[in-house]
Amino acid sequence: MAEDAGEGELLEQPDAADIELVKVLHALGDPTRLHLLGVYAGGGRYDCSSERLGVGHLHKSTLSHHLRIMRRAGITSTRVVGRNRYVQLRRADLDARFPGLVDALVRALGAGRPGAGGGRGPGG
Repeated sequence: MAEDAGEGELLEQPDAADIELVKVLHALGDPTRLHLLGVYAGGGRYDCSSERLGVGHLHKSTLSHHLRIMRRAGITSTRVVGRNRYVQLRRADLDARFPGLVDALVRALGAGRPGAGGGRGPGG
């Protein structure tokens, strides 16, 4: 998790009122992105280190692709600070648009992991 992400430039993302359930669910239909939701649900801002996100097996461009899909669906926001990017879950926006959805997904993630506690991914 990034300790000092500063403000930086917020990358383009849909307004909260424009987040669509179909796009959110489509984005989360991929196991990697669903895993990332579990990581980001832990709160805070995360840098884009594949190892810290628990997806060290992914190539940098593949991780960028997954993060872009999540941002465009309205699931996450990304800030650019210098050469770094910091991602966080748009929890308040998602909870306002689709009450209980994030909690249900995180619970389902936790139930699917042997010995999982709370559905948080690595680093979360």
